[in-house]
Amino acid sequence: MSVITCIEDLRVLAQKRVPRMFYDYADSGSWTEGTYRANEADFQSIKLRQRVAVNMEGRSTAATMIGRQVAMPVAIAPTGLTGMQHADGEILAAQAAEAFGVPFTLSTMSICSIEDVAANTTAPFWFQLYVMRDRGFINSLIDRAKAAKCEALVLTLDLQILGQRHKDLKNGLSAPPKLTLPNLINMATKPRWCLGMLGTSRRQFGNIVGHVKGVGDMGSLSEWTAKQFDPQLSWDDVQWIRDRWGGKLILKGIIDEEDAKLAAATGADALIVSNHGGRQLDGAESSIRALPRIVDAVGDRIEVHMDGGIRSGQDVLKAWALGARGTYIGRAFLYGLGAMGKPGVSRALEIIHRELELTMAFCGHRELRGVDRRVLLPGTLPA
Repeated sequence: MSVITCIEDLRVLAQKRVPRMFYDYADSGSWTEGTYRANEADFQSIKLRQRVAVNMEGRSTAATMIGRQVAMPVAIAPTGLTGMQHADGEILAAQAAEAFGVPFTLSTMSICSIEDVAANTTAPFWFQLYVMRDRGFINSLIDRAKAAKCEALVLTLDLQILGQRHKDLKNGLSAPPKLTLPNLINMATKPRWCLGMLGTSRRQFGNIVGHVKGVGDMGSLSEWTAKQFDPQLSWDDVQWIRDRWGGKLILKGIIDEEDAKLAAATGADALIVSNHGGRQLDGAESSIRALPRIVDAVGDRIEVHMDGGIRSGQDVLKAWALGARGTYIGRAFLYGLGAMGKPGVSRALEIIHRELELTMAFCGHRELRGVDRRVLLPGTLPA
């Protein structure tokens, strides 16, 4: 593909270059995938008001997210197994985000470790934490994030138990992939990916293997992870983690107004309106539909961000207009990474930035300040 014009172009290319089990891991939701599809489709139903004869010179997409200056209100979302979309994927994505001027968030379930990313970047990144039964391991992860000078901790609240994703079960998802005949046949059609993986030693969950007693291979790791996500997670645990971390805290996975109020009461710096990309409760509301009610519910008590379904700069502007002061891209950057490595992530960011800038101009705005719900066509807003 000689000309990449949109995120969909990157998705098509990634599907050709990434082994099926890892492409499907990124490009899927739970059960019927209804919520996964709604996250994206519900953005399309919101229409913009075009304005004319306004000064479009000197446009800027600059903003702040939890006090950090960003080139646009977009961060790289935490995604597990990123280093299986492309060799050393987390490092490459973090480097692309740093060069562009947006935050990168590293997942607990990453292939490259906290230390790997810290050693290969200079800008402070954010670290996403899952709450597990092993509190000693949680303490260790927090200490490692502090040592790496992570700027913020992103605490995920919506994965106490794992949603069922049919494609992962059918593909026998593992890292590194099990060398079954179907997997070998599929990987043989992905020579770029195979060469990259042969050139790196990072093929397992870098934040866990070697850091947890008794976990030294994928078999024991898989069993340990299934047992470790904590179904008893409570708001008391959130307070404990906030005190233990002591820095900026973002709470991820809020999709209900009552939970948003509880999140604001913790004193966290931001919450992320998110249904985990449609990968947990199928049938849940899309993030963009929930966003305006949550913004109204918490007022100015906590900064509101959102993720889920963002595939363009227009989506970013719509989320901003509805009150989100930060957005996160997961699949959009993963498509770029799988398609082209680090240049693909940069291209994904460039596409979204260009679309955001042009859409602002067509809607009569030169900067994000002043953009609110009035930029959206009445009658098309989420009910």
